[in-house]
Amino acid sequence: MRGKSTPPTSRRTLFDDADELALRVPTSCRRTGRCRECVVEVRSGEEHLGGRTEAERFLRPPFRLACQAVVEEDGAPVDFDVVRRRLRIVVPERAERTTPIDPAVTVADGVVHWQDDPIEPVHGGAYGLAVDIGTTTIALELVDLISGQVIAAAAVENPQRFGGSDVMNRISYDGAHPDELRQAARRAVNAELRDLYARLGISRREIYEVVVVGNSTMRDIFFGVDVASIGERPYKSVTELEQAAGERESTELLVLAWQLGLKVHPKARVWGAPLIASHVGADVAADLVATGLGTREGIEMLVDVGTNTEVVISARGRVVAASCPAGPAFEGGEVTYGMQASDGAIESVRLNGHSFHLETIGGMRPQGICGSGLIDLIAELRRAGRMSPKGVFADRSYSLDVAPDEGITFTRADASALAQAKAANTVGQWILLRELGVEPTEVDRLYLAGGFATYVDVRNAIDIGFLAPVAEDRVVKVGNSALRGARELLLSVSARRGLGELIGRIGHVELETTPDFFELFVDGCQFKPLPARVAV
Repeated sequence: MRGKSTPPTSRRTLFDDADELALRVPTSCRRTGRCRECVVEVRSGEEHLGGRTEAERFLRPPFRLACQAVVEEDGAPVDFDVVRRRLRIVVPERAERTTPIDPAVTVADGVVHWQDDPIEPVHGGAYGLAVDIGTTTIALELVDLISGQVIAAAAVENPQRFGGSDVMNRISYDGAHPDELRQAARRAVNAELRDLYARLGISRREIYEVVVVGNSTMRDIFFGVDVASIGERPYKSVTELEQAAGERESTELLVLAWQLGLKVHPKARVWGAPLIASHVGADVAADLVATGLGTREGIEMLVDVGTNTEVVISARGRVVAASCPAGPAFEGGEVTYGMQASDGAIESVRLNGHSFHLETIGGMRPQGICGSGLIDLIAELRRAGRMSPKGVFADRSYSLDVAPDEGITFTRADASALAQAKAANTVGQWILLRELGVEPTEVDRLYLAGGFATYVDVRNAIDIGFLAPVAEDRVVKVGNSALRGARELLLSVSARRGLGELIGRIGHVELETTPDFFELFVDGCQFKPLPARVAV
């Protein structure tokens, strides 16, 4: 594990080493390999480990099960990361409610109902669960369905990382290893639920409904829907194709909890929010509920930053949306010392002469750099003239030291990965603005959503071209608005109806089919502000 090391002892497993390092490795099978929860990513030292066991057949290098990976050489160092780590919870803003509390679950005459269907006599609370299945993060909230209050929240790294860092790789992996990814996400959610129940003293039988949001791939994998069609043209979910064929009224999903193996009431309904189009999924639909975008006058823009960044703009009676394949660089992937927003992540960087002033999550010693820190780092290097717009260091070196005492560096390859991720964001925003003939200066509100976006320095993001040059005082950080939207949908049947009507008005723009997409992408790879005007 980065930031900690211990010389393994002969015949010890990586789980034994994790114990000595006080690392929390998930498990529920007493380390027999049956639960498949203790997945770790081996960063170096794989040659010192014994062969893969039958229990590890579903994993590809560099992933192993900590309880099965035996260190065969006495004193040989092995560097590894736990795949499912607890992350900083980005609490959605408690904005004024835009929807009434009219949940599908009600209590009448002492009996709990889901709509008109009686479930059982009430024997405690009546709770619901809002879940956001992100490509890199799983976040959830436990909600009182009577009062509308959030009782508890949790966030963990999505353990599906062993199936690839982006949705296209996950789709390919799911085709080769059916159900492994669904089971990994289900186990992660159930583990968090067990902890919540124990801490709060409530029973799983008090959870009567679950609302799930996520991009099209993540949502469908969670429900066990074949995702092969999302990975090939026209890149649509089975539910979207069936709706187009007149075989279903909506892309929403509804099953009983026992069918998914969730640790809630067996008869609880699990409702998957509808998709918008193609890769623009249920998480963005939930964003719209949370922000109210598309329901007011004026020009509003949403940028939900993630492994797939989504952009939605509402202007002059039209609403358009697009998905940008940004990749995981700003969320801890493809960058040598990149990591998600957990303890020890460098989240803020300021250049002081030739050294860096760093702030980390939890005030711990630096272990890596998360997205907000990476944006700061690039902006500071550009501002000081130490890096060109194309990511070349002024002294022509390959790397520079960020935290020398911890060995944390930033390389040309890191800059290249971030440039391509940034370009995807840039192109998505630019093409949609141009589609509607809107100048950045005309945008009344830009909602910046996503986990790490809460901590992004907006000025720095604009300076490197990560965000369109909208006036800073018009940028509204909304945190994990997908989770907040899922909560609103959990608490309001009328909000679900309104969302269905809004989705019917949204136009989907396929960025890759835009004639000058490649030229825009190449230019977007440079770390420089976007032009203040859009060429129409």
